[in-house]
Amino acid sequence: MNTKRIIGITGASGMLYAKRVLEILIAMPGELHLIISEMGWEVLKHELTARHNTFAAFIDELKGAGAIEAEVIIHDIHNLFAPIASGSFQTTGMAIIPCSMKTLSAVATGYTGNLMQRAADVTLKEKRPLILVVRETPFNTVHLKNMVAASEAGATIMPASPGFYNRPETLDDIADFMAGRVLDHLNINYPNAPRWEGE
Repeated sequence: MNTKRIIGITGASGMLYAKRVLEILIAMPGELHLIISEMGWEVLKHELTARHNTFAAFIDELKGAGAIEAEVIIHDIHNLFAPIASGSFQTTGMAIIPCSMKTLSAVATGYTGNLMQRAADVTLKEKRPLILVVRETPFNTVHLKNMVAASEAGATIMPASPGFYNRPETLDDIADFMAGRVLDHLNINYPNAPRWEGE
């Protein structure tokens, strides 16, 4: 069974969501391929008050916080020779969380200037799930047109706008909600995802 997954992290706000998805996937069997942009790393350090020198050190800390089942591979965003740059490298899909408007624009127009953009383009051309957790407010017309174009190409646009019907009590509850929605659309079973069960 193919359990190779790709997570991209760009320089938009919303790193709490990215962290939660990583925590969950690290604890699941399979290969977890990670890409982070330079600005993504800067925003992650700021929002999560991370004091690590490298993204790899941050991931090592996440590994130390719980069960480790995944083989984690971190890719240089400039390495277009990485396996995930090819459609022949089979994965179950990709999520970019959070997804900046810059990366959304690249995906919408087929621009592949780095590995994140190339992996997203490959995911679309191979008709695999691509989840874009966009984070901006308000959206201007260019943003909206890019979302439509990306959606028409096969991406799932998932704004970082969690529901509150499950009455979250902490930021972790909110992050869990968004992580659950992302994993649903990557066809990954996450039993702890908050779900509406009716009154």
